[in-house]
Amino acid sequence: MKPVRTLSGVTTVTVLTKPYPCPAQCIFCPDDARMPKSYLPDEPGAMRAVEHDFDPFDQVYSRLESLEAVGHPTDKVELLILGGTWSAYRRDYQEWFVRRCLDALNGKTAGSLLEAHSLNETAMHRNVGLVIETRPDEITPKEIAWLRQLGVTKLQMGAQSLNDRILALNQRGHTVAETGRAVALLRAAGFKIVLHWMPNLLGATPDSDRMDFKRLWEDLCPDEIKIYPCQLLENAPLYAFWQRGEYQPYSQEQLVSLLADIKPGIPRYCRVNRVIRDIPSTHVVAGNKRTSLRQDAQAEMTRRGSHCECIRCREVRGSSVVNSDLILQDQVYTAGGAEEHFLSFTTPDDKIAGFIRLSLPGKNSPHTGLKDLEAAAIIREVHVYGQSLAVGQDANGAAQHSGLGTRLLEEADAITRKYGFKRLVVISAIGTRRYYLERGFKRGETYLIKILT
Repeated sequence: MKPVRTLSGVTTVTVLTKPYPCPAQCIFCPDDARMPKSYLPDEPGAMRAVEHDFDPFDQVYSRLESLEAVGHPTDKVELLILGGTWSAYRRDYQEWFVRRCLDALNGKTAGSLLEAHSLNETAMHRNVGLVIETRPDEITPKEIAWLRQLGVTKLQMGAQSLNDRILALNQRGHTVAETGRAVALLRAAGFKIVLHWMPNLLGATPDSDRMDFKRLWEDLCPDEIKIYPCQLLENAPLYAFWQRGEYQPYSQEQLVSLLADIKPGIPRYCRVNRVIRDIPSTHVVAGNKRTSLRQDAQAEMTRRGSHCECIRCREVRGSSVVNSDLILQDQVYTAGGAEEHFLSFTTPDDKIAGFIRLSLPGKNSPHTGLKDLEAAAIIREVHVYGQSLAVGQDANGAAQHSGLGTRLLEEADAITRKYGFKRLVVISAIGTRRYYLERGFKRGETYLIKILT
C-alpha cells in the first residue's frame, strides 16, 4: 500500500456535480457539453464521475471500494465536491447531492438531509470535512447560512488574479473587492478558505504575477491555495487570442522559475495543495505540458538554496512523533478584520504534527447574521497530521489519537478567555461533532458552542 493519499490524516473522496450552466464566461475555461464548466472528461478526477453518470452515491461508493481495496482507511472522509460554481445549482439539487453522498458513507438511505447528518455522526465512514467550490460574487450572508445547513466546512474559490484589469481582460465577471468581501465573510463565519490563483492569464507577465502573488498575503491570507497556471486548451475562448498572436503561454522554464520565486514567500499558516491542474498533456496546445511542476520547482529551490515553509512542505506525514519533544507555536496575523492565531505543534526539525486555526473577530469583521457566532471566537480548523488511523485505533509514534487535538483545544480556550470572549464556537464537520461534544461543546443551530465561565 502507498499511504501518500492518507498521510495528511484524512482520506479525500472527490465527486463531480452534473453538467450545468455557469454564470461566468471566463476565456480560459474549457467548455465541454458533457462536463461541468472548466472540466474535461479524461481528467483523472472527472473520469469516475463520467463513468457513474455524475450520480453522487455511485461516485462515493465506488471510490470507497477502490481505496479499501488497496488498504487505505476510510473511516474519516473529506468529501470534495467539484463541478464549477456550486452556488449556481438549484438548492434542491444541492441538498439531494449532499444527502446521497452521505447515504453512501452511511450505508443507509436517509429520508432527509437532517437524518443523513444524524446517521453520519456514528457511521462507519464519517464525514470530517465537506468542501464545495464557488465564485466570490456568490458569497452572501444568506448563502453562508445555507452552506452551513448543508454541512459545508471549507470553500474553494477562484480568486485567479488580484488585478482588476487582468480579471476584466479574462472576462472573469467579478472584481478584486468582491473577492476580498467574500473571503472576509467566510472567515467571519468560520469556514476554511482555499483560493485558486492563476499565473499566465491574458495580460499578465511573470513579473506582474510575482507582484500579484504577494497581494494574497496582504489581507486575504487564505488557509490553502491551489496554483493553477493558465493552460492553453483548444476548446477554450483563449485559444482564439493565441491564434491571433495576442496571448503567449509561459514556457516550462518560465513557470518553474516563477514557482521557485514565489513559494519561499508563502506564510507558514498556508498549505499549497497544487501547483498545476491535472489536465492531460494531450489537451495542452502550447506552453508547459509537464504535470510535475511541484518537483521541478523544489529542485530549482534546492539549487538556489531556498525552501518553502508552507504546511504541506512541513507535514510530519509518516514520521514518528514524541509528544514531549513537540514545540507549541502561535503565529498571529490579521486578516479580514480578525486576529488569527495559527497554533501548531512542531517537531524539533520543524515538521508540523498538528494545528488549530483560531479566529478572533474584531470591530471591522463583517456581520454574518448567524446567531451561533454572536460575541464568539471561532475555531475554524483542527487538524492532526500523520497516517490516517481508524477511529479508536492507536499506532506507536503516530500523531493522530495522541491527545494533540485536545491540547490544541485547551490552548484555544485559554487564548479566547484571555481576550475576553464569552463563547468559543467550532465549525464542526458532521462526523466530528461527537468529538467536540465530548470536550464541553454543545449543539447550536449549525455550529457547536462552548460557554466560557
